[in-house]
Amino acid sequence: MPEDKKEVFLNQFYTDLLMAERDRLLTAETYKLSAGEFLLWLENQKIKLASVTTKELFYYSVYRKTLGISEITLAKDLSALRALGEFLVRENIWTENFALILDRPKSPRSLPAVLSVEEIETILSSIDTSTPLGLRDKVIFELIYSCGLRISECCSLKVIDVHLDEKFILVKGKGGKERIIPFGDRAYDLLVEYLNIVRPFLVKEKIVQEVFVNYRGEPISRKGVWKKFKEIQKLIGIDVKVHTLRHSFATHLLQGGADLRSVQELLGHSSLSTTQIYTHVTDRDLEDSHKNFFPGHKNVTDR
Repeated sequence: MPEDKKEVFLNQFYTDLLMAERDRLLTAETYKLSAGEFLLWLENQKIKLASVTTKELFYYSVYRKTLGISEITLAKDLSALRALGEFLVRENIWTENFALILDRPKSPRSLPAVLSVEEIETILSSIDTSTPLGLRDKVIFELIYSCGLRISECCSLKVIDVHLDEKFILVKGKGGKERIIPFGDRAYDLLVEYLNIVRPFLVKEKIVQEVFVNYRGEPISRKGVWKKFKEIQKLIGIDVKVHTLRHSFATHLLQGGADLRSVQELLGHSSLSTTQIYTHVTDRDLEDSHKNFFPGHKNVTDR
């Protein structure tokens, strides 16, 4: 395919992703780049796009593996090829989407970072609550940890969904799914002070549904929460993400004896397999303890 025609084709594919498939901009750009790599390979192999079958796609996948590309990138390649296949079928260039037959590579799943209870206490106790915004920050990160919230769930939490008397919050998670999460006495005390004193001071005459607001009395953004957490990180020297608080919540529950199904409900996971990764974290802790304290694993000179 001549270079000018290839660019026109890739732009058509890119536009189709945005308009017909309604993909995100970054996804469309990634798929366009991947499609370009595939077209270049076809050109080097002297294979016409219209004559491609599953065999050529398989050979291309093998070729990409020989380049030492990670499983994650290979999975993105396949997603791009499947999207390209859908486009080619609509354009009557392929009779069917041959890329659908290819198996998606399994990328290794890394264990989530988890903080100890002591580290959580260090983070929360480092927040200066002598100012209205400081108290607000304390409530935010206390709730994210003690309720296992995503940042987006914390930012979108409505006042009407906070039930102080019953000590639970109604959270709207991914896909609009709702779940009820209880909170403890410390979160209760902080919420009462924030909702009765700090929040009215920040909101003033505005009508705002969200619980957490910025200094202008407007709903706080995810970026705003992230920036506040970065400030705390610099202060105490613990380099983790806000989401690590949610990971720690789940792990501490399991370590405390909670069953997996309950943790799944509290986290709002649609699949139990997603929650099971936290059992591997606790298993790792057990292995470390076994190595450190079981005498059979110590050298004779250490006894």
